[in-house]
Order: sequence, then C-alpha cells, then structure tokens
Amino acid sequence: MEHVNAPSRRPWVVGVSGASGTPYAASVLRALLAAGEAVDLVVSRASRLTLLDETGIAFRDAHWREDLAQWLARGADGKPDTFGDIDLSGVRHWPAGDLAAGPSSGSYPVKGMIIVPASTACVAGVALGLSKDLLQRAASVTLKEGRRLVVAVRETPLNGQTLRHLVTLDEAGAVVLPASPAFYAGATHIQDLVDFVAGRALDAAGVPHALYRRWEGELGGGSRGV
Repeated sequence: MEHVNAPSRRPWVVGVSGASGTPYAASVLRALLAAGEAVDLVVSRASRLTLLDETGIAFRDAHWREDLAQWLARGADGKPDTFGDIDLSGVRHWPAGDLAAGPSSGSYPVKGMIIVPASTACVAGVALGLSKDLLQRAASVTLKEGRRLVVAVRETPLNGQTLRHLVTLDEAGAVVLPASPAFYAGATHIQDLVDFVAGRALDAAGVPHALYRRWEGELGGGSRGV
C-alpha cells in the first residue's frame, strides 16, 4: 500500500466489483487520471477473478502498481499496450479487506465514489448497508456523508429484487447508471462503446473528459467519422 502525505489531496474512490465489464473501469480510471484527479482504488476479490478471466491479468495487492499499469494500457479489444504508459502517481490502492482504510471513514476527505462495474451483489450490499468489504463500506460512507455516488450497474436481466435495491440507492442519493452504450456518437470500435459508458459515469460525477462525441442537436451524427 502506498501512503501519500498530501493534506489537500481529495480523491475519487473507484470501486471495481465482480460484474463483467473491467474495460469500463479501466476507461474511467484513465480519464480520471487524464483530468488530473487523484484516485483511491478498491478492487474487490470477485472482480479480480473477472479481471483475470477477461484480460488474463492477475491483480495482486503486493504488485498492484505493475498490474494496474498493464490493465490500463490494455484496449477493450484485448490488445496490450493500446494506451501506452499511464502515470499512476495519483493513485492510492486499498486492499478490499482493509476495513480500517481511509475511505472507510467519513472524516477521510474524498470527492465521491464511482462503482464501475457494479454487480447485483454489490448493489444489494450497498443498498442494505452490509459493508462486508471496503468497497461496500466506502459506498455506505459516501451516501451517509452526502457525497456523489455513481453506481454503474452491469447485469442483465434485472429481477424485481435488484430493481428495488436500485430504487433504494436512488432514494438515498446515488446516481444509478446502467452500463448501456449508445450509438449516436458514431461508435466504430468496441472501445468507443466502452468509453461512452465511462464518459456518462464521469458526467454524473461532474468530471470533464473527452471520451465521446456529445449530441449537438443534429441528426446523422452517428454516420459521420469521429
């Protein structure tokens, strides 16, 4: 774990749960760092299995920096080194089992939290206030402190129980953001679809980015070259 002694540091907490969609998390992380934002990263145990399955990358607490660098350099199409070297100096990693970590307390200064992707199990845990790991605890703290919480749920279909949990999160002040790519921005590559969802998550968080082309009120935008 890296400790950064910077009293003015106010990061975004990024939680990665076990749902399919690790490229969404990578896109959000790259864009936050490109915007000059600090990031506190929490990668759940279940998400490490998903990451290994989707990318072949094993995310290890003792080697998180090199594993994260490899992950963020990878394109959504699976090609390694698509994005080159990413400056990770603004990232602090907290093990998912560390319930004494900074983001577990409301007195720890953060701007808010983005859970991407969010599994239905994660949604249920946050909605019910279970705090079974640091990801869920940090989300509960974010809600109780009145900070922005963006939940990028990535499951289909959704049953009634999950829908009720999502309504609970909405009523608690979270932004429920399904990972639903749009096509009006002229996507020509899988990365474009991933970046659209990541961009919408950052829109909800209020973080500037250039991940997708915005609607300008003119039809036919999706057929023009990006």
